[in-house]
Amino acid sequence: MANWGPVFVALLLFILLSPGLLFQIPGKSRFVEFGNFQTSGVSILVHSIIYFALICIFLLAIEVEVHFG
Repeated sequence: MANWGPVFVALLLFILLSPGLLFQIPGKSRFVEFGNFQTSGVSILVHSIIYFALICIFLLAIEVEVHFG
C-alpha cells in the first residue's frame, strides 16, 4: 500500500506555517505577531526555511509513515 505520511506531514506543516495565518515571524511591528493575516517577503523567506527544516526532520530523520488498507 501507499505511504501517506509525507502527504499528511507536508499538508499539516503548510497550513500551520502559512505566514500570517497563525503567526508571522518577523511581524510588521513586533518580532512575532499572531493572526494578523498580513505577510511580507522576509516572513515568507523565514517561514520557508522553517518549513524546509521541519520537512527534512520529519521525512528524512524520523521517517513518518502512514499506511491505509
